[in-house]
Parts: sequence; structure tokens; C-alpha cells
Amino acid sequence: MMTSAAIRQQYLDFFKSKEHAIVPSAPIVVKNDPTLLFTNAGMNQFKDYFLGNKQAPNKRVADTQKCLRVSGKHNDLEEVGVDTYHHTMFEMLGNWSFGDYFKKEAIAWSWELLTDVYKLDKDRLYVTIFEGDDKEGLPKDEEAYNEWKKVIAEDRILLGNKKDNFWEMGDTGPCGPCTEIHVDCRPDEERKAVNGSTLVNNDHPQVIEIWNNVFIQFNRKKDGSLEELPARHVDTGMGFERLVRVIQQKTSNYDTDVFTGTIEAIEKITKKKYDYSDSKEAVAFRVIADHIRAISFTIADGQLPSNTGAGYVIRRILRRAVRYYYSYLDYKQPLLHQLLPVIAKQFETVFPELTQQLDFVGKVVKEEEDAFLRTVDNGLSMLDQASKNISGEEAFKLYDTFGFPLDLTKLVATEKGLTVDEKGFEAEMQKQKDRSRSAAVLDTEDWITVNDTASSKFIGYDSLETKAKVVKYRKVTGKGKELYQIILDQTPFYAESGGQVGDSGILTIHGSPLTITDTKKENDLIIHFAETIAADMNGEVFAKVDAVRRKDITLHHSVTHLMHAALRSVLGKHVAQKGSLVNEEHLRFDFSHFAKVTDEEIAAVEKLVNEKIRENIPVVIKSMNKDEAVALGAMALFGEKYGDVVRVVIMDENYSIELCGGTHVGSTGELGLFKIKSEGAVAAGVRRIEAVCGKAAENLVNTTFVEMSVISGLLKNPKEISKSIENLQSENASLKKHIEALEARQLVIIRNELLQKDEIINNVTFIGDIIEVSSADALKKLCFDLKSKLNDHVAVLCANIDGKPFVAIGISDTVVVAKNLDAGKIIKEHVAPLIKGGGGGQKNLATAGGQDISNLKGVIEKVKSLL
Repeated sequence: MMTSAAIRQQYLDFFKSKEHAIVPSAPIVVKNDPTLLFTNAGMNQFKDYFLGNKQAPNKRVADTQKCLRVSGKHNDLEEVGVDTYHHTMFEMLGNWSFGDYFKKEAIAWSWELLTDVYKLDKDRLYVTIFEGDDKEGLPKDEEAYNEWKKVIAEDRILLGNKKDNFWEMGDTGPCGPCTEIHVDCRPDEERKAVNGSTLVNNDHPQVIEIWNNVFIQFNRKKDGSLEELPARHVDTGMGFERLVRVIQQKTSNYDTDVFTGTIEAIEKITKKKYDYSDSKEAVAFRVIADHIRAISFTIADGQLPSNTGAGYVIRRILRRAVRYYYSYLDYKQPLLHQLLPVIAKQFETVFPELTQQLDFVGKVVKEEEDAFLRTVDNGLSMLDQASKNISGEEAFKLYDTFGFPLDLTKLVATEKGLTVDEKGFEAEMQKQKDRSRSAAVLDTEDWITVNDTASSKFIGYDSLETKAKVVKYRKVTGKGKELYQIILDQTPFYAESGGQVGDSGILTIHGSPLTITDTKKENDLIIHFAETIAADMNGEVFAKVDAVRRKDITLHHSVTHLMHAALRSVLGKHVAQKGSLVNEEHLRFDFSHFAKVTDEEIAAVEKLVNEKIRENIPVVIKSMNKDEAVALGAMALFGEKYGDVVRVVIMDENYSIELCGGTHVGSTGELGLFKIKSEGAVAAGVRRIEAVCGKAAENLVNTTFVEMSVISGLLKNPKEISKSIENLQSENASLKKHIEALEARQLVIIRNELLQKDEIINNVTFIGDIIEVSSADALKKLCFDLKSKLNDHVAVLCANIDGKPFVAIGISDTVVVAKNLDAGKIIKEHVAPLIKGGGGGQKNLATAGGQDISNLKGVIEKVKSLL
């Protein structure tokens, strides 16, 4: 049987023989594309070539691309693992032509590869072509039909509608007809009984699409109309996991060697056996085998789990895997991190970034698992206390606030004989989706072309002002705000990337100044953001960057390189950048390290950086071949995509060499002074430093000196400020102990007075009084104290503390049972409304605080009436 690794290699070798350049996969985490969080198709990294923003260095390209999908048709996260052929992360094999070959070659080569190289049975293959669309004025794709007729019987060429056989990048942009290749994997008896052509594109699990050839020849405009593109392209995608399943003659992707190694590892760890069924236990095996790939490669590409954006998607995927092994494999400790060596070994030759960061990714995954397992335990505790059916709102709060999944809530509720309002839960979920959708909606109009010239040349390394022309502009509307995006033929404005924020400044057109508030990249376009535009956008533009702000940003970027090298020198070579923000005010730097950076280490980093500043080292910037740069010792960041030629920033070849596209000073002496403001943890194995240099560092030092001077004055200008503060702390602690002793004696006196005020109601001792105490905690202490002196009792103690009402209710355990009383419920239902506040607690002790002190006597009478 041909292995998956051999199948992948044969694909790449085949297209190499057809004069295609084999390129590496782009990172799975997308940068510089506001429309995407993750790479979700093989063509993403080539968008600029299709859009005409950039010239393709190679006319023919092939690769295998890491992709991630968790939404859209057939890609709902909750369905992955339930069926046998959809995944979160998957590999997309692809070959592309940028204005070179078209339908004839693409169709002939796909047939040759599938039938001559992979030896697929021609009798099991069907193809679809675009049938045309009268509404769009688009004819049937006769060219594709005629090419297919050369190799396959006409009754196996099926017509597909616009939904299935016309591909579009989005609401606007490049698009065109496509031809799909489907394979019928059913047993011969079934194939004889039902013709496979009737099952194509009908969601049959054994009649599946394996390859899509898209012929990009149109551009979809904002008004919905289509225009012919000047150059026609080919964009193909073949799902690797499906292809392997077909060649290895399996009925499920999970039965191929892409997944069997991982499933075997799960069997060893959990001591369970995978049985290939649709049982929850079998689904759990598939979910884990799928999800660990998505989790590990996104983290390796630089995306840490978090509560927002792409990080939240990864956290959801990880938590889904945890809940499956927790609930259905009865495994109650971290499992996923144990699988990472298996995944890293499997992909070490094709995607080596995981092997290179195995320890780091493992620690991140394990900490996420530990945290969520604690959450699951807390959620179970909350559900254990539930005594009534669980509303949709409560179930959604468990899900949204605590990450507690609905299926686990239902499982626990069923065990307790309770029900969950699933419709209510779905309604709350829909409300959240609607809120997210409305917040994210961005209405983008068509580009208005002013000058049809090459666009977006950046000249801002050498100049902060230039004459230019507007190439095109458009209006975008989002969150009730209108902005204009402007593209120039050349610009000194740096677009946000590599952690460095975008430039601001002024564009002057026909004497009218347009304030540029930000500059960003969209793929390879440099986009200037303005709140207004000129009446006439044609004509000469004078572009001028805010030089003072750019200088401060540049200082912080250059010092980030010095600090990165210093961290590696002081802490060790394991330190690697995991995130960065560089602006005019400060720098923020995230890096891999598994312990708190000590005060001594921070001092050593500061000392080394400031030494390098005083050495006034020339900052040398060179462009060179990437392999040459790496050989020189340049640090490349995981999750970044680099071209063949890279920009290398050198600050002493023996100290700091990094690949970087940012702006930098001429020599390190310009940085002045460096100072670290703070250090802390942001995720498992990731620390964060915030620091300043130049004027910002000077301001920090001056502010600190002023604060120290004020503190010294308040302490009567002692010789040693720290010793004076220690003496104050010691004196304060001594006084606190003295006050606590006095309060304890006072509470004994109050308790004895309360014991004299008891009354018997229905065989229960009742004490209710408004007392004078200094804290709400004293009320609780008195309730505990009374419990040791009384048997069957209810105590209601109220106090006015600094103008706010506080209440504590203590009930003996015998009365809780005999009278069916619950202190927590009494507080919530009877006390809180009277004092306009809130609170809660256990059945035998609960407290409340509020705003209205006028009803404290009413509180005592209300509780008394319950007896």
C-alpha cells in the first residue's frame, strides 16, 4: 500500500516534471489580510497574483498547504469527527498557473496524474463542468467539456449549477467556472444497483469530490456585474486526506495512515480500543486525532490560544477535544500534549516547524488542558448544586463564561434527572452570533481606479516625503464610521507589519490636506486610511509622514532587536519572539521562557542593552538570499512567510542579526537610554516585557524621580527610604493585630448581649438585631460564634457600615432540614430586594450587601415571619 508520504511526494514530483516551482506552505495563521483569520484554501497565499497587485515570480507553482476551516458548508466544528471525511486542519494539494496554461493542460494533467500515476480506476471517476447561467449571461463551459471528452465518456461529464461549479473568492473579486473530479468508492454491488452519476454532489459519504480545477477569468464588481480579467489563471485544490483515503481504498479518512498513528497513540494512553463505529467513544478518537493537528500547527505558527479572534478559535478546538476525552474516554488528565511527539515525527519533513518547537508547543497545550479541566470540574460542581431544570440562559452562561459545553451540561443534567432548555440555549447562542456579526460587518465599495499604474511601491526607508499619484481609492463603512482607503503608486508611509504600527501623516492633493490616520497592508497593497478625500483625486499628491512619530516608533523597533539578543544572552538560546508591538510610546515583546524573569536578570538585560547603545554600533541593513541570511545566523520567526530575497538587519554580526522589514536607526547611539517597565506572563511558556527608550525612557526616569522625591518628603526625608517604609509596615502590622484583638473582645461582648435577646418561635431559637461592627466579616464571625452556643436556631444580624446595609443569616443544620429553610435562598428572595442589593451563600450561612439602610428592621421581621 502506498503511504501518505509517498502520495504527497508523487504529487509534487509530477508537477515539478511539468515545470512547476515547488513552494513551501504558507503559515496557517494569516497576516496582512483582514478578511481571514486562517489560511482556509491553497490559493490564499497567491491572492495578490490573482488580484493583479503583484507579479508572480513563477508562472507555474505547486505545493501542499496547511489549511484550517471551522465554519461554512460542511465545516461546522461540532460535526468534525462525527462524519468520516471533514476536518479542521487539512492539507490542500494545489497547482497554479498565473497567466500561463489554462483549461487544456489543467484537465489533461489532472487526468494523467489520477489515472496513470495513482492508477485510480477510470470506471469510478466522474467530472462536473459549469452548465452556464442565463441570469448572469454566462454560457456553458464548452471548452472544459470538449477537453474532458478526449479522456472520459460523455455520460460521465455532468453539468453543475453556479452553486457547485462557479467559484468566487468573495462577494467581489476574481472568479470563474470550475470543473470537479469525483470518485465513487462504493462496493461493486452498490454501483450496479445505483448509478454513481446520480450521487455526485449529493452528500453521499462514499461518492466524494477529490479535486477542483478553478479557471479564474472574471472579476466580480460591487454591483454584481462581471468583467473579463486581462490574464486568465488556474487554481486547483485536491484534499490530501481524501486522496489518500481513495488510493489506500479505505471508507474513512481516519482509517488511513494520516491518522492511524495518532489513533494508536490515543489507544495506548487511554487503554481504550477504537472500534470504527459511530459511538460517542469512537467519535472521541476521531475528534482528538483531527483536533491535535489543528492545535499544534497553529501554535507552532505563532497563534497562542486566547479569548479573542484567531486565539479563541484555537481555544475552542482544544476544549472540544478535552471534553470528548473527559466525557467519552473517561480520561481525566491532560492527554493532547502527549500526542505532540507523534504528530511532530509524522510531519517532520514536510512541516518541520512543529519538531523545532516541540517543547514550547507541548507546554502551551498542557497548560491550556490543565486550565480547562479545572473549569470542567468547577462547572460540574455548579451543576451538582442544581436542584431544578436548567434554563437556556444558565446553560449558555456555563458555556460562554466558563467554557462548559452544552453536551456535558446535558450529560450531567440527565444523570441528575434534570432537563436542559436546548431551544433557549440555541436562542442565546444566536444572539451572540448576531452581535458578533454586526460588530464585524464591513461594507466595502468597489475600487475607483484613478491611474492605471503599478501600485504600492514603498520608499519610506530612505525618505519621509515624496510626490506620488493616486492609483485607486474606495470607501469602507464599519461600526457606523466611514473611512476612505487610498493606494498610491509610491509611498513613504510604512504599513503596519512585523509588530510595527503604521505611519500617520498628510496627503496633499490640489492644495487640500488629507489627514492619514493609519497605514495598513492588505495582502501586498499599502493602504492609507483617511476620513475625507479630495473632490478630485486625480493629479499630483504630496505625501508626508509624521516624522516625529515615525522617529519614536523607529527607536522602539531598533531597541527591540537589541533587547531580543540580550534576552537570549542572559536567559538562554531557547528565547524566541512570540509577539511584538512597536509604537511611539513603548515596545511590547512576547517571548518563549518558562519562568519569571528575576529582578537580577532584568537588570542584566538592561545593562547589556545600554552598553550596546553606548557603543554606538552602526545598524547595517542588507538584502540577500534567505538561505544565505540563515547561514549568517539571522533569526527567522515561526509563522512568518519570507520571500527568496530577505532584508537583514545587523547590529554587530556577533550580537544581533534578524530578518526584518521594519524601520531602524542609523546607529544604536540614537536610542539614548533603555528601561524595562514591566515583565509578566501572558500564556503558558510565554512572558511579556514592556519597555521604553529615548525620550520615553527619559520621561519614565524623571517621573520616577519626582515620585521618589514626593515619597521622601512624606516620610520626612529619611536617609534610607526603603528602611523607613519597612518600619511603617511593621508598625502598621502591629497596630492591626492590636485592633483585631480589641475587635475580638468586642465581638464576645456583642455575642453575649445577643444571647440575652433570644426568643422561641415554633420551637426554634430566634435572634435578630441591628448591631455595631466595623466589617461585614464581623457579622459572619458572630453567626459562627452563635452556632457554637445554640442548638436549633436562626440568627439575623444587620449592620450599617459606612452608610451601607449588610446582613448575615445563620441557620443551624437541624433547622435547615426540619423547617426546609435555606439561608442563601432567603437572602436572594427576601433580603436583597429590601436593601436594594444582592448576595448569597450556603443553606446554613449567607450574607448580603446593599444600598438602602432604611429597611434593616424590616429584614429582621421578614425572616422572623418565615418561622
